[in-house]
Amino acid sequence: MADGSMPVTSVWLTCQQTARDQRRGRYVPKTSTHPGKMLPNLAAQAISSFTAPGDLVFDPMAGSGTTLVEAMHLGRDAIGIDIEPRFTELAAQNIALASSQGAAGSGKVVTGDATGLLDLVPASAVGRVGLVLTSPPYGRGTHGLVRADGTGVRKRDHLYGDREVGNLAYAGWSRLLDGFAAILAASYQLLRPGGTAVITCRPVRRQRDDLIDLPGELLAVAQSAGLVPVQRCAAMLAAVRDGQIVHRASMFGLMAVRRARVEGVPVHLIAHEDVLVLRRC
Repeated sequence: MADGSMPVTSVWLTCQQTARDQRRGRYVPKTSTHPGKMLPNLAAQAISSFTAPGDLVFDPMAGSGTTLVEAMHLGRDAIGIDIEPRFTELAAQNIALASSQGAAGSGKVVTGDATGLLDLVPASAVGRVGLVLTSPPYGRGTHGLVRADGTGVRKRDHLYGDREVGNLAYAGWSRLLDGFAAILAASYQLLRPGGTAVITCRPVRRQRDDLIDLPGELLAVAQSAGLVPVQRCAAMLAAVRDGQIVHRASMFGLMAVRRARVEGVPVHLIAHEDVLVLRRC
């Protein structure tokens, strides 16, 4: 809306299936090694809501390629960037799989630092993108997977790669926000007039009693790049069954909440991500 206010929040039921079931057969098995994957159903809902077949979709932090794959299956073309070569290779494999399954759209992924994305994307994309869809890294370690073995229960695939390549996950909060601001400012130039930017994110807890309002911080950054807020949604990370929330939290998540509550910290399981919807006027 022109005055920067937002309408009533809407809820996206994006986790009626588990994340694993959403990816099964649609993504290569190694996709599980990326520590911060977007839910495929979340990406698909954003793409189908804010673009039409034939539109161009862009993800400046493409990771394992979820945005690109879901855009392709919906008949959109997609371009993505990621700073880590192992993840762009993974995204390329997922793009190839989508093509082999008859996806109507095309996909391309580029290795590079998205803070300089205008030097990485084709010049023909400037002013033509219908949707920028992305999610920031939440720090050096994120979701990951749980594995039980003879020595106990451990997390795996919960870290980003080499900090030397400049991944924003290792930048600290101030530099992460500065880097995201540069990415959104350049993404603004890619968007066509009336094009949409969708950012998915959640609050981040650095310490048990230190909760960072990352959605609020990113909203301010996006507005400083010239994007106008039009909607704020909640994308479920839990299932909804007969009006009741069924959590999808890992055992590590449950244990962390239980420990915090024993210590008197009123922590809750995360059941949704904020979806910030903004437009280029």
